[in-house]
Amino acid sequence: MSAPAQHTLPPLPYDYNALEPYISKQIMELHHTKHHQTYVNALNAAEAAYAKASTPKERIALQAALRFNGGGHINHSLFWKNLAPANANGGVLRDGPLKEAIVSTFGSVEDFKTSFNTTTAGIQGSGWGWLGLNPSSKRLEIVTTANQDPLLTHVPIIGVDIWEHAFYLQYLNVKADYLKAIWHVINFEEAERRYLEAINGSKL
Repeated sequence: MSAPAQHTLPPLPYDYNALEPYISKQIMELHHTKHHQTYVNALNAAEAAYAKASTPKERIALQAALRFNGGGHINHSLFWKNLAPANANGGVLRDGPLKEAIVSTFGSVEDFKTSFNTTTAGIQGSGWGWLGLNPSSKRLEIVTTANQDPLLTHVPIIGVDIWEHAFYLQYLNVKADYLKAIWHVINFEEAERRYLEAINGSKL
């Protein structure tokens, strides 16, 4: 089996301090250059080991590392794009298909945010909160995944990292404050792009 292509850390589409005061420069630097880079490095190592594995037992033993680090890379790559500086339309949900779908499903944008935050804050330990599109019903749903598991049951529209490394240096153990603040820097333009592609049948 040939060696797989190497995964690389994607650059951020904004400066490390661009999401302040809602997410600090220190958190963004550590989160991107240390945590995400670690997932990339470990995924490359796991894939290289898998390519060299000669028995089913060896390949099975690598599944957990592939899932954890592959999920970490997938989730964070989406997460960075799901954020935007407040002075560059971060937090702004304009009238359009995504807003219409959110209001139709949840009653109002504020009700959606409240429901999303409540569900995500209820995650035991580490994980991710998602606004996903159910591919069968084509309806938006709030779902969660544990640890670094990627969202496989829905098309991800918005993902929020609830691991402590995403917020602890700024918000300590108060997840609710972090979840309230992050809506000021959610990139709804990116979310609507993903929603429209999902509605039209694209795989994301």
